[in-house]
Amino acid sequence: MTGSCPYSGEGRSAPAYPFRTAVGLEPDEEFTELRADEPVFRVTLPFGGEAWLVTRHADVRTVLADPRFSRTAACDPDGARFEPVPPPPVGIFVSDPPEHSRLRRLVAQAFTARRTERLRPRVREHVRLLLERMSAESAPGGPADLVHHFALPLPVTVICELLGIREEDRGRFRTWCDALLSTTALTREEVGSSREALSRFLAGQVAQRREQPGDDLLTALVQARDEGDRLSERELVVFTGGLLVAGYETTAGQLANFTYALLRRPHLWQELREDPERVPAAVEELLRYVPSLVTGGFTRVARQDVELSGTVVREGETVVPVLGSANWDEEVFADPHALSLDRSFARCGQHLAFGYGPHRCVGAQLARVELQEGLRGLLDVLPGLSLEGPVEEKAWKTGMIVRGLRELWVRW
Repeated sequence: MTGSCPYSGEGRSAPAYPFRTAVGLEPDEEFTELRADEPVFRVTLPFGGEAWLVTRHADVRTVLADPRFSRTAACDPDGARFEPVPPPPVGIFVSDPPEHSRLRRLVAQAFTARRTERLRPRVREHVRLLLERMSAESAPGGPADLVHHFALPLPVTVICELLGIREEDRGRFRTWCDALLSTTALTREEVGSSREALSRFLAGQVAQRREQPGDDLLTALVQARDEGDRLSERELVVFTGGLLVAGYETTAGQLANFTYALLRRPHLWQELREDPERVPAAVEELLRYVPSLVTGGFTRVARQDVELSGTVVREGETVVPVLGSANWDEEVFADPHALSLDRSFARCGQHLAFGYGPHRCVGAQLARVELQEGLRGLLDVLPGLSLEGPVEEKAWKTGMIVRGLRELWVRW
């Protein structure tokens, strides 16, 4: 340890994390120094006490994949965490193997790449309809808020259609999702109330699918079996709720973030206009470049003493794997501060935007389809897209786990 990090030094209390309000697309500047000098660093989380911040790519992979780190234990109500209310200690998002392996196996039967890829034409249709509606409802050439008209409605439409949820029931999801992703924006009571409301609604949807099966993902989840095993009622509700939250808010945030990142660099937007076949590669680089979470990643707890980059994490201590920092690790990605649409992940390393190991995002392919088709649609329908003006600090979300824009005003 060199001691050059602004937070280092014996006797100092662990600084509060997140270090600041997330304004902009880049990870906190402190991570560069932490990776070099104190890659495993003590911080204080908003609720429950202290944790270790893990910032190097190799260490983050270890925390995410090594069974010595528990996701279930991180749901302890007395543990260090970002959320005012800990997640329910049940379901695929918080379980450890072998229980997680059972749940993942059941979910994988319904959430297949083939089912997701079949959605691509429908996603493309929704993209075009939303953009044409935005153009029709705005003055010629804009301006319009891309978040309100496009980035938010696209993923909620897609995920609800995938699950078979009626259009008239979709309006409530934004309130519920915002509440479940709150760190300090809402009170414990407000978060709890939204969680209960969403759970009641989804329990009703599950019961309906048992009585009247449909051709949708929720029916497939209800019917999924493995040698007589199946998802319990609570497991179905928790998984579907998590899928709605992740499939809505994070994808919406990244669609706006990615567009903003490209429009800030008009030469990159022009490159994609001239060769839209580069969009899938551009999405992968944008996934690496733009951290989707303000908090860094979902917490784990050490089951036993584990050494990471020379620091011993003791049994029972909480660990925060920072995905955004790992994706900017100089030891893995050459010139990580540059947004390079020509970056080859086959030649460098794997980005961790969707996590790693057993808990890697089950909806990763769906997110890719939406992000790819969203950008393609913008390039096709609104090729002259540009920022209306500077994006001010107040345009960014605060008090949330996710990083993103409340509004993004554009012209075309």
